[in-house]
Amino acid sequence: MARREIIYDTRRFALAYEMQNPSKEETILILHGWGSNKEIMMQAFGKLLPDYRHLYLDLPGFGKSSNDMVLTTSEYAEIVKIFLSELEIRPMIVMGHSFGGKVATLLNPPCLVLLSSSGILVPKPLGVRVKIALFKTLRKLGLTALRDIFVSDDAKGMPPHMYETFKNVVNEEFEANFDNVTGRALLFWGKADTATPLWTGEKIAEKIKDATLYPLEGDHYFFLHHAPFIAQTIEAVCKEGV
Repeated sequence: MARREIIYDTRRFALAYEMQNPSKEETILILHGWGSNKEIMMQAFGKLLPDYRHLYLDLPGFGKSSNDMVLTTSEYAEIVKIFLSELEIRPMIVMGHSFGGKVATLLNPPCLVLLSSSGILVPKPLGVRVKIALFKTLRKLGLTALRDIFVSDDAKGMPPHMYETFKNVVNEEFEANFDNVTGRALLFWGKADTATPLWTGEKIAEKIKDATLYPLEGDHYFFLHHAPFIAQTIEAVCKEGV
């Protein structure tokens, strides 16, 4: 594992990353989802795509990368841009899972690969809406110590600044950013995904000018079982016309 310190908004971030096939010319940057880390992406793709230099990054606040401030998705993207500039790397392909897909979208590479990306707001079930309303009432009464009973599994146990970051990235209006993608896009989706349902992938595919959607069997982590197909598709498509 390597580490690179960068400065963003006067704050210092120590970013942990792994690089594979360092002698290759073209780079694929691979970003994990919320609450995850680079290891799960390395597990899926580390032995594939041998013609590319792989760059796996722990996003700030996850894995072994530091963060002590409240961030938005656009700020995550700016931090990654600074990181890439420090390494003097311009990736031809950026792959992102879930939240990492939103960051990847803002990087707007020649070839964008989205794995069950977030970015389309999904209506919350009634039970979740009731919990949110009850928590807001308790917060007004000063009973914030009960927070972890009400927050989603993705946010439990987080320090306050990461919980506020979580609320930022979950609730932001992001949809229009898919209209701004200028490169080719490959979208891979789990048919049984409940976190980012297949219909959200269909909507993203409609918004990106040059996009192909591949629905695959599985849930939100479908890519762990379909990594060879994903890699073969990237190899076949991303080199064409980029």
